[in-house]
Amino acid sequence: MIKTIVFCSQMLLALNLAAQVKLPTIFGDSMVLQRNAPLSVWGWAAPAETITVQFHQQQRSVKADANGNWQAVMAPEQAGGPYDLQVKGKTTITLHGILMGDVWVCAGQSNMEMPVKGWSQVVNADQEIAAANYPSIRLFTVEKNVQGKPIEEVKGGAWQTCNPQNIPPFSAVGYFFGRALNQQLHVPIGLINSTWGGTDIESWISRKGFESEPYYNWLTAITPEKSTAELTALKDQQMQVYLESLQLNNIDTATIKQWPSVDLDDSKWRPMHVPEVWESQLPGPKFDGVIWYRKEINVEEADAGKPVMLQLAMIDDNDVTYVNGVQVGATEGYNIKRVYNIPGSLLKKGKNIIAVRVQDTGGGGGIYGETDDCALTIDGRKISLAGSWKFRIESMQTSKGIGPNDYPSVLYNGMISPIIKMAIKGAIWYQGENNAGRAYEYRKAMPLLINDWRMRWKQPAMPFYFVQLTSFNSANGNSNKGSNWAELREAQAMATTLPNTGMVVTIDIGEPGDIHPHNKQDVGKRLALLALQKTYGKQGVASGPVYKNMQVNGNSVTIQFTNTDKGLMGVNNEVTGFEVAGADQHFYPAKAAIAGTAVMVSAPEVTTPVAVRYAWADDDSKANLFNGAGLPAAPFRTDNWRSITAENKYAPPLTQK
Repeated sequence: MIKTIVFCSQMLLALNLAAQVKLPTIFGDSMVLQRNAPLSVWGWAAPAETITVQFHQQQRSVKADANGNWQAVMAPEQAGGPYDLQVKGKTTITLHGILMGDVWVCAGQSNMEMPVKGWSQVVNADQEIAAANYPSIRLFTVEKNVQGKPIEEVKGGAWQTCNPQNIPPFSAVGYFFGRALNQQLHVPIGLINSTWGGTDIESWISRKGFESEPYYNWLTAITPEKSTAELTALKDQQMQVYLESLQLNNIDTATIKQWPSVDLDDSKWRPMHVPEVWESQLPGPKFDGVIWYRKEINVEEADAGKPVMLQLAMIDDNDVTYVNGVQVGATEGYNIKRVYNIPGSLLKKGKNIIAVRVQDTGGGGGIYGETDDCALTIDGRKISLAGSWKFRIESMQTSKGIGPNDYPSVLYNGMISPIIKMAIKGAIWYQGENNAGRAYEYRKAMPLLINDWRMRWKQPAMPFYFVQLTSFNSANGNSNKGSNWAELREAQAMATTLPNTGMVVTIDIGEPGDIHPHNKQDVGKRLALLALQKTYGKQGVASGPVYKNMQVNGNSVTIQFTNTDKGLMGVNNEVTGFEVAGADQHFYPAKAAIAGTAVMVSAPEVTTPVAVRYAWADDDSKANLFNGAGLPAAPFRTDNWRSITAENKYAPPLTQK
């Protein structure tokens, strides 16, 4: 009898909980709702349950459908608040402190994800944090989530008021953008941060989006829609087959305690080039997990016993490093330079062993970066550690499921789909580094993303502003050897032909040696300039000079620009960054002189100019043409010569073949 009563009580409790009215996680205390737009409130309840929504001076009642879904749409509200939102069914939910204002989605990869202060930090981070008292700016960070099919709920997140306690981990670009809007418009601003570093644009486009674009017919054919569980099983299966094909499946860790030691016999370990991610060599692009590296170095008697600085460039993601079996350092973070100080007592005459345990949780993996940053320094002398190392697999990652780049649409499904019922003002986007190797194809992907999100949000004119890739010396690319990054910038610029879009140029504020430049203030400010002009109708200059046309006059070329705003200007009376080529398609640095709204360029090596390029390189930070508003000119080329990325296509790791 007692067991029966307990069971019945548990069943009644479960049924009661299931019947309780529920709001999605994107709703919460202190949120911002979009002003001047139909006010949509939705959630779940018992089938056929009557739900009454009360907000400000409005009230609306609806019935949940047979699956328990309900949605109430009320009339637009002007900016204001704070208000309470009450949702009443058999139970009642009341949210407090809600503001009516403008909601912007801030999305992309790591340069949008980069916090005010956290795994990296902005210029003057502590001062920015101390001054971040903006009670009418509200922040929401969508928890990272990979899903095979679109879902209705974010994995986690909560609305927070912008203050010094809450701002450090938030998107720096998003914050500086929202701050500028709030200061200029004097209305509440809601910022939804939905970002994931190191991700492809294809992960953020919905399957319906891909199905709408004929170019991607080949992709939808090999990537049918699958559940998360099905994709996880497929990944584990393909990994086993892959490792077997490379004869790397025989993972034996019985002797793992000896792997850092000098005396270990590593003659059967495989070679690995360092610094270089392992995706471009063995074990290849499909492997995520833990790998050990070993490097033998011989030390002269004169250097034995001396303290040493060990540099291992950067390691994706985490490492534990040993010298002669003794741990000398450990770091977590894929974008942090490894520098470890080794006591003199460790280094011996003759054979010494450096061993590194590298854990990769997804995306790129291994020791990577600049060759010069991979070395031992003894008494000021550098001994290079670049070149051939040995490696052995400790384990492969299977338990964490699929990664953010394993399959198309998985981040749209998990991090965008749950918020598309929410009216927003627009979106800002900073992504492209991961797609630089497929820059030509980005000409298709970028417009598709914009149109797809507008279709999913049912806002066909939704403002969409984005950041062009900054200066970064990815691979010493330039006009003559080709530049993936320059071609990606060109593809981004082409997307501005879509209405209600705008692009921020940032080549002047990049850091050639750091893919995550720290000046995010100007990035946010320039995005805000676009929004203020194009969305809010404010007077002002929102972008730098843009190439208009060219005219050849003998051995000189005249380049005309738009958006010159009171004329063009260089730095210290000098204009750099221009190149000229003749019919042989070889580019030479050009002398450039400003003439009103034009620039005259020539190079002594080119008697009959055919083409001009500006800022066409991975690292284009030396280009210095600005307009009167101090905004940089956008990189461009006048030719349409073959792109080095023209043949490169998206190839998700998981496919149905």
